[in-house]
Amino acid sequence: MITVEDFITKIEAEFDELEPGKLKPESKFRDMFDWNSINALVLIAMVKTEYDVTITADDLVKAKTVNDVFETVKSRV
Repeated sequence: MITVEDFITKIEAEFDELEPGKLKPESKFRDMFDWNSINALVLIAMVKTEYDVTITADDLVKAKTVNDVFETVKSRV
């Protein structure tokens, strides 16, 4: 079973500009660093690699917080 804490740790490891411990489930991920299409692709690829789950750019557009993305991933595991 995946946890939101584990999910956040993997995101923080993926993005150098994220200071470990700063990202929280309620964080608006687009506000945490310079969000762009490349970062969206990195997040999509990380989810596919780590969880074997496909999320789309549309899923990311609909998501506001880290927890929103996590819930989308969890629902597809």
